[in-house]
Amino acid sequence: MRRYHRTQMNTTVEPTAARVRDWLRPLRYAWRTPLLLLHALIAVPLALAVFNPLARRCHVRGERLDYVMTRWWSGRIVRIFGFRISRSGEALPGAVLFVANHVSWLDIELMHSQRIMSFVAKAEIARWPLIGWLATRAGTIYHQRGSAHSLGAVMERVVERLKQGMAVGVFPEGGTGPGDRVKTFHARIFQVAADANVPVQPVALCYGAGGRMDLRVPFAPKESFFANFVRLLGDPSTAAMVRFLEPVPLSDDGRRQTAETARTRIAHALGYSDDA
Repeated sequence: MRRYHRTQMNTTVEPTAARVRDWLRPLRYAWRTPLLLLHALIAVPLALAVFNPLARRCHVRGERLDYVMTRWWSGRIVRIFGFRISRSGEALPGAVLFVANHVSWLDIELMHSQRIMSFVAKAEIARWPLIGWLATRAGTIYHQRGSAHSLGAVMERVVERLKQGMAVGVFPEGGTGPGDRVKTFHARIFQVAADANVPVQPVALCYGAGGRMDLRVPFAPKESFFANFVRLLGDPSTAAMVRFLEPVPLSDDGRRQTAETARTRIAHALGYSDDA
């Protein structure tokens, strides 16, 4: 099994321990909390207005109205938490299986700010306040982790959506990571790309200035969603980068090779090197 570690060119990361007192944190809460509450108040009627068959027939500059509003809402919530969004590369159009490293609960919103897709996510997200409600209405496919039966049903739904011409996003690591490496990609989910005959495009997600991962962003050990949510709301502003990488060809020698190639490209884009 390969592991990836930070290269010498990108050795600086924000420490998770030994932090100095942040005197500006109360001011950030005072500024961002009202913005977040206002955004939440807008989100509910907005979702009710755009997630319906009539709105799907409306287009703005060639894009469906519900897609436009979802991208706006998602990008806005990431920015409220103090992240400056940037993108490199281009997302493939049409039916695509997007595979990304998983750093934070913000990953779905960050990717949605750039490209609309249905996500495969853990079932717990459906119970998260507001985020879960919106994720469900945006077409998220929920998976009960540890259940082989659930994964089989999820893969069938993913193939169905891909064959309908929709894009789907997955996090093959199976859960959020610590941010200092890319964990093993589970290869089974890549089978859906072969079954639906669609391309696989890796996406590298990075939170931190200068392309260096800020290790304050991922969940701390045993940190709950709510605790991480509150902590990030008061943290200093930094960058959030979405990098759409070159598509990975479906390998003739099995989905494991496709998964490992996608993982390698994401790791290298984040500045990790293979020390195996």
